[in-house]
Amino acid sequence: MTRVRTAILVLAALAATPAAARADITAFVGATTTPETRMARGLAFGIGFVVVGFEFEYSNTPEDLEAGAPSLWSASGNLLLQTPMIAGFQPYFTTGGGMYGEELNLHEQTGFAPNIGGGVKISLAGPLRLRVDYRIFRLGDDALYSSTHRIYGGLNLNF
Repeated sequence: MTRVRTAILVLAALAATPAAARADITAFVGATTTPETRMARGLAFGIGFVVVGFEFEYSNTPEDLEAGAPSLWSASGNLLLQTPMIAGFQPYFTTGGGMYGEELNLHEQTGFAPNIGGGVKISLAGPLRLRVDYRIFRLGDDALYSSTHRIYGGLNLNF
């Protein structure tokens, strides 16, 4: 029993040890692919510890009237589970949720949208990194398309 208690105390002490927090900001351009591919652009700000991070993101995709594809904006808060930087690469998994709004002709819808995805941050030079990200958003039942996909590349500044 003392071994278990000792192990628990050691793990608790390690978990309580403060880790240096890092922040980053990403400006991105990509594509929303549902129902037709359209340009998406946005901004993300995050703070991370060794393997856990938090991020706030805003993205906007314009409508395509000919294709019947609505404009879509989203603002979300996300949890990131990430590896430490390994050989210049930092893969991550993300999940979270926030608000979305879509509009096409007379249709307007806003609501809650959970999302899930992942990506990688790739070191370029100093604090500058390339970020590649893929997300799936689950829009509300009244949305024109209940699931939408987005992929992007962006410049990420780590500070």
